[in-house]
Parts: sequence; structure tokens; C-alpha cells
Amino acid sequence: MKSITVFCGSSFGTDTIYEEQAFLLGQTLAKQNIQLIYGGSETGLMGTIANGALSENGKVTGVLPHFLQAKEIAHKSLTELVLVETMHERKTKMSELCDGVIVLPGGYGTLEEFFEMITWAQLGLHQKPIAVLNIDGFYDDLINLIQNMVHKGFLKQVNRDMLLISDHIDELLEKMKNYQAPTVGKWISKEEI
Repeated sequence: MKSITVFCGSSFGTDTIYEEQAFLLGQTLAKQNIQLIYGGSETGLMGTIANGALSENGKVTGVLPHFLQAKEIAHKSLTELVLVETMHERKTKMSELCDGVIVLPGGYGTLEEFFEMITWAQLGLHQKPIAVLNIDGFYDDLINLIQNMVHKGFLKQVNRDMLLISDHIDELLEKMKNYQAPTVGKWISKEEI
């Protein structure tokens, strides 16, 4: 794995553990010579993960829409800053540049990015691992909701299993390196319910 896109919040959250783990993930990626692809901002967990990677001389590429650069939130010390026109182009470019995705705590934007990437995987548009670093149980309720989708017949278990989850960075990266994308289709027939 040469590059990983990380989706995360532009805020820090209410507990310092989120910031600590984001910084550590950035450092870990750099130490393993994995390029960080992220949203290009210097704010919140986004800036923190970039700073973690940069502290270990890692390669960091930010992808930022022009309208956000105009608000002067772009990180100024990146290896590369790619400017795009729209938020959708941002996700597309971040997907193109990476070999896998990690999701950290965040808000609506982070969830939207996560669900688009996992949906693209479910539809066979890519075969990249999608992973959640479940810091301090942040995503427990979402994981339970996704499992309920399986239980209620709206999601196949094999598609649920596309989502890699751990609360430990090294374990999560190992799962990503060993990931084998399933070859089944998205649709659930009435017979499968």
C-alpha cells in the first residue's frame, strides 16, 4: 500500500484522544512510507493528521476545492496541494490517488465521504479497502446501525464485511494490507432475505 486517503473532521472533538490518535496515525503512515492523501485543511483533525505525517518527513497531498482555499484554511506545509472545483471532484481525486481509505471521527462531511466510498466499493467501482479507526468507540453506534441493515435485509453480510474496523492503528493497517475485495453483487433478492 503506497497511499491512503484519510477522511476526518475539520474540528478537534471534545476529547484529546481524537487529536492524539490522528497525529499518531499520520506519524505511522509516514514511518511506513505510505503517502497521506487528505482534504488539505490545516484545521481540526485534518490538520493534525497532516502535521503527524509531516513530523516524520512523510509525503502529504491535500485535495481542496478553490472556494475553501479562498477561506485561507489550506495547510501551507504540504508536499502537494491539488486544487479542484467542487466537493465531488475532491472525493473523486482523493479516491483516484489512494490505495485505501481510513475514516476517523468527524461530522456530516466525514460520514458523506465514508458512505460514498463504501458505496462505490459495493457497486464494484473500486476494490480498495475502506477502514474505520474506531477511536474510543466513536463509531460504535454507526457500526451497530450498519449491522442492523444486514439484520433487516437491506445490506448483504458480505457487503458489510467490506468495512474494516479496529481501534488500533497497526491492526487496522494490517487488515487493509490483507484485504481481498468480494466478488458478489450489491442486490439482495427476496430469496436471500
